[in-house]
Amino acid sequence: MTSLNHEFNKLAAKPEPKHPKPFSLRLSFDERGILEHDAAGKALGAYIRDRLFGDDVTPRTVRGRTPVKDHAALGRVLGALGASRLSANLNQLAKAVNTGSLPVTPETEEDLRQACKDVQAMRRDLLIALGLNQAGSGSKTGPDLKP
Repeated sequence: MTSLNHEFNKLAAKPEPKHPKPFSLRLSFDERGILEHDAAGKALGAYIRDRLFGDDVTPRTVRGRTPVKDHAALGRVLGALGASRLSANLNQLAKAVNTGSLPVTPETEEDLRQACKDVQAMRRDLLIALGLNQAGSGSKTGPDLKP
């Protein structure tokens, strides 16, 4: 039983953190004001690191503030989603399929095909807007979707 407890404790142990805990430093209002003035618009943490470590400072990875690469494509998708009742319509279709009350007529089949094309177009525009798929260069997440 003891060996099971030890094994459980090893498995339940917290993993090593990816980053060290932040360091906190209390400054007076005057001290902080001086630092902010000297930083001249630079992030205060980056300025302090530069002052402390100079050329030996480890460069930080910078993420963009927004992943959107093509705002027009994102606008098209959001506009299409706003104008549609996609979630309500899909829910109604699923309910009709589950109850067996969806008649499969040529018109219904064509409507479903068009809905699939519309969803594919929105997916393509989202991938382009997020920079995950450049027009005509293939998707990083799947095959190219043709409009």
